[in-house]
Amino acid sequence: MEYPDLAIIAAFAFVYSLVASRLEKSRFNGALVYVLVGFFCGNQVFGWVDIQIGGESLKTLAELTLALVLFTDSANTNLVTLRRVEAIPIRLLFIGLPLTILLGFAAGSLIFDELGFFEVALLATMLAPTDAALGKAVVTNPLVPDSVRESLNVESGLNDGICVPVLLFFLALAVGDTESSQAAGLMASLTFQAIGIGLLTGVLGGILGGHLVRYCASRKWVTGPWLQIPVIALSLLCFSTAQWFQGSGFIACFVSGLIFGGTGNRNKQIFLDAAEGVGNTMALVTWFLFGVTAVGAAWTNLDWRVLLYATLSLTLIRIFPVFISLLGLKLRWNTKWFLGWFGPRGLASIVFVVIVQDQTLPGSDILVTTVTWTILLSILLHGISANSLSRQYGRAISSEGGII
Repeated sequence: MEYPDLAIIAAFAFVYSLVASRLEKSRFNGALVYVLVGFFCGNQVFGWVDIQIGGESLKTLAELTLALVLFTDSANTNLVTLRRVEAIPIRLLFIGLPLTILLGFAAGSLIFDELGFFEVALLATMLAPTDAALGKAVVTNPLVPDSVRESLNVESGLNDGICVPVLLFFLALAVGDTESSQAAGLMASLTFQAIGIGLLTGVLGGILGGHLVRYCASRKWVTGPWLQIPVIALSLLCFSTAQWFQGSGFIACFVSGLIFGGTGNRNKQIFLDAAEGVGNTMALVTWFLFGVTAVGAAWTNLDWRVLLYATLSLTLIRIFPVFISLLGLKLRWNTKWFLGWFGPRGLASIVFVVIVQDQTLPGSDILVTTVTWTILLSILLHGISANSLSRQYGRAISSEGGII
């Protein structure tokens, strides 16, 4: 990165930070603005920023950003509310998520006849997890009932980690590294590594880290500018340790944040507020670079099938499984619709698509283009609708006595 590029990014970050609180209440904020500004600053339009960032670099930046967002979001979880509505995220994760992959696979098989069986399965898996960062405008909106916010927060916090072994399983079969007779053993092994090690790392990190922070804070050993370091360092420690041992760093970060936030640390918000500022900065840079590098390249293989699948992925493929998974819970139709609509795709899908792209599959161009356009449409549609639909839904629930 050259100094002129850095100057442009820094100038944008400075200006946006001055009006961020105001923009957060409007339709145009967050990732939508970051990506658009990045696109216009890139070579496709004005050419002010010329950054040649590789897929691995973007993947690492997206991973670290998501790790910090997952930790801070889960640490802010209201555990009392979560225990009361735990059936909702459990059903979304263990019924809705598999149905989303199956429906995505069915749609991909019909639309992309040149893709192989496992390539279509990879496409469906890459676009199954929802994004905690893009959904933040909804899960932090006080107008939305706590039970709905916590359900969406837990779903987005865990579904990317659950999808990791599924993605790696289909990827191994797609590149021919594993025979079909070994598939069951591979899936069991990947699931244990990704979920089991991620959970263990998260539990240990949350308990030990929470205890140490609480102990040191009570003795005034950490004050001033050092307040922003512990949460950032702990989240990255949990993420990198889980990844080191072939586990899911995303699950580790979410679980550790959940435990850290529930340890009874009265000063936790001070630490979290400082860390969230760094997370917001990392998200700004990640989405800006995505706008600079990915949006222009996404035009290369664009056709009507890509846009059709991207649209279906954000609507039918997401909403129908949510409705099915919530049958029998006696939720209002507008609650089910709200939960179904706010399933944005973002950082996790970026990470997944870079992993798949590195394998140079025959259909990788179509996979990359389709995932990229789905993310772009999600940024646009979910970004524009987040505040307005949250207000409408919140008023509707309030008028109905607060029953979701």
